[in-house]
Amino acid sequence: MHKTEEIIFLIDDDPSIRRSITLFLTAANYHVETYCSSEEYLARDRFEGTGCILLDMNLDGKSGFDLQNELISQDSLLPIIFITGFGNIPMSVQALKQGAINFLEKPFNDEELLRSISEALTLSRKLIAEHEEIDKARNLISRLSPRENEILKYLLTGMLNKQIAGELDIAENTVKNHRQSICEKLEVKSVPEILRIADKAAIIHSIVKD
Repeated sequence: MHKTEEIIFLIDDDPSIRRSITLFLTAANYHVETYCSSEEYLARDRFEGTGCILLDMNLDGKSGFDLQNELISQDSLLPIIFITGFGNIPMSVQALKQGAINFLEKPFNDEELLRSISEALTLSRKLIAEHEEIDKARNLISRLSPRENEILKYLLTGMLNKQIAGELDIAENTVKNHRQSICEKLEVKSVPEILRIADKAAIIHSIVKD
């Protein structure tokens, strides 16, 4: 993926900082969008592509921490790199515990910024790929009929066809037919493959919880 297909979201209330970082990152062939506040960024349509956020900690209105918490609640896939002129150890520890990639104090080293952005974009691509796999698994599961879903849950517990037939009071051959249909709809050929899809779709976790 070319850098220009990815977006670096820079959120800082200092115009000179926004300008200097934008010029530097643009020269490094990155596409940058700038915002002066958390509120201005949140007014933007949700971005679903590869990117990251360069976020000033001390903003008027919603602080950097406030925005980080809000994005976490929205299941944002954009990694955050905090930047601040008034950092301290407790602040950096809290930011990193909540998933920030790095915590850079102004003025920061250009190479360190580029390294952090590279790491953030690599993570962004990984998160998007995982999210797409989850969506695909859920879409496949949604193809199943209510009876196939019922049989699927028994399969996930390790039950054999004969045992499932006994539980549902149906013929073993009926279970075999449903099992074949499940494999066709999930585009797999074996139970281990079914397990992987169910795991991605979080079905296994719900069964264990129940």
